[in-house]
Amino acid sequence: MATADPYLQVRDLRVRFATEDGVVRAVDGVSFTVERGRTLGIVGESGSGKSVTSLAVLGLHDPKRATISGEIVVGGRDIVGRPDEEVRRLRGRDMAMIFQDPLSALHPYYPVGRQIAEAYRVHHPRAGRAEARKRTVEMLDRVGIPQPARRAGQHPHEFSGGMRQRAMIAMALINDPDLLIADEPTTALDVTVQAQILDLLDSLQKEFNSAIVLITHDLGVVSQVADDVLVMYGGRAVEHGGVEEVLRRPQHPYTWGLLSSVPTLHGDADADLVPIPGSPPSLINLPPGCAFHPRCPHADERSRTEVPELREVTTGHLVACHQPGVANAG
Repeated sequence: MATADPYLQVRDLRVRFATEDGVVRAVDGVSFTVERGRTLGIVGESGSGKSVTSLAVLGLHDPKRATISGEIVVGGRDIVGRPDEEVRRLRGRDMAMIFQDPLSALHPYYPVGRQIAEAYRVHHPRAGRAEARKRTVEMLDRVGIPQPARRAGQHPHEFSGGMRQRAMIAMALINDPDLLIADEPTTALDVTVQAQILDLLDSLQKEFNSAIVLITHDLGVVSQVADDVLVMYGGRAVEHGGVEEVLRRPQHPYTWGLLSSVPTLHGDADADLVPIPGSPPSLINLPPGCAFHPRCPHADERSRTEVPELREVTTGHLVACHQPGVANAG
């Protein structure tokens, strides 16, 4: 039945891991939505909770190790707490993921085409080998791999980095999922191949009208392809809104710091980059108050003692900061 609701709705998501050193609060109360035909970019430093969030949406955390609470609604179905078999039926068909490292995600022993065909037959048990292979070759061709019939019989080590990434995209899209999560899909690719991969994702999204979540640390990639952006720090959302609004008028000092540490083609070529001082916090022992305050040049006493709530500062632009806009006030 048709619905006006966003295809993916995440509400107050919390993911925790029990360790010998204490409880890791990897994701702590994150909420966002993604509509069909739109792309949400999730950015932040390593350890901010980006990939943990995406794996939770796919139901890929080991329930023996991870405790997950909140709501993850995919196509109107809340999958948190659902049996593994039920979530597994959705994974690959309704939602799929492009993993960060295609070389490790693809099995080195089996031909690429066989692995893609297997992903198809899992959700089409009545399909024979010939049908699955035909569908595989069609998808390899669609993602721009030359001589797809021959390439389907080759192993991952015979593919270049860009071709392996294209093969992973083909595997993710072979069942026409409505939700696609791409975890650092352009990592370790040169800028030319990166641009090709991003153009491919854009064209495939237009073709399938899918909702896309793009996990990345590259703000340049986000500015090119995302409609909305969620900035994460210390397992929490610190800024969320339309990509142009957030990147042009960042309100959180952490977002401003990320932008200031990126080189640009404009401005003074001799100007030094401004790195964010310090290191990301431990997710076992987060600082009191705002988790960013030990690294924030604008921190005050309130920042050190009170956790800021994510609130709207302008229409559709949410910020978790006691002094929104202070970093770029000048």
